[in-house]
Amino acid sequence: MSLITITEVKKRFGDNEVLKGINLDVDKGEVIAIIGKSGSGKSTLLRCVNGLETINDGSISVAGAQLLPGEAALKALRLKIGMIFQSFNLFPHLSAGRNVMLSQMVVKKTPKPQAEEMARRMLDRVGLLHKFDAYPDELSGGQQQRVAIARALAMEPLGLLCDEITSALDPELVNEVLAVVKELASEGMTLLMVTHEMRFARDVCDRVVFMHEGRVHEIGAPDTVFSNPQTPELKQFLGML
Repeated sequence: MSLITITEVKKRFGDNEVLKGINLDVDKGEVIAIIGKSGSGKSTLLRCVNGLETINDGSISVAGAQLLPGEAALKALRLKIGMIFQSFNLFPHLSAGRNVMLSQMVVKKTPKPQAEEMARRMLDRVGLLHKFDAYPDELSGGQQQRVAIARALAMEPLGLLCDEITSALDPELVNEVLAVVKELASEGMTLLMVTHEMRFARDVCDRVVFMHEGRVHEIGAPDTVFSNPQTPELKQFLGML
């Protein structure tokens, strides 16, 4: 059974229809890259899956449970699916370790000792256990993003949504974050990623989704999508890279 099922999802902002009937199934353990020009609806789709945006039509289900409005339903959803953003969204007044502990304690009501143990394990997983007591302004952008990944992992999600998580980083810091994501993929984590990192999409992902003007325009294995684009729009997009 699919972990995430997106069926005929439409999203409008006023008169602007940003998503025009999206259909996509994400299987457990699958790694999917979403590519496309700015404004094609990629990030909006992830925000809809996480309940940050309310869909106008269609349905989204996660682990067999339909996404419904209301705080209780959204809380249950976000325990299943984590999201990592372009900006790291760390609390500047809290250490890396405390940032990873906080959501566990607030959302899951995890006791502090267990939350700290989990935070240490997840920071170790992203190679930053030695930065447990460091504050965000003492960390590089790449390290801050890895803390954000550790924070998401500490909630023990079934899958992760990654919204251009390397786009705010200096080029030399991109690889350290992608290395963590690649490791997660190899361990079987379900990943739905909006990314501009085409080499990563080709090497690591199971499928690539090309979105264009609010629709899934092409979808397939990376070799097929990159080597044999079927539409002028995808050919043009790849030619611009």
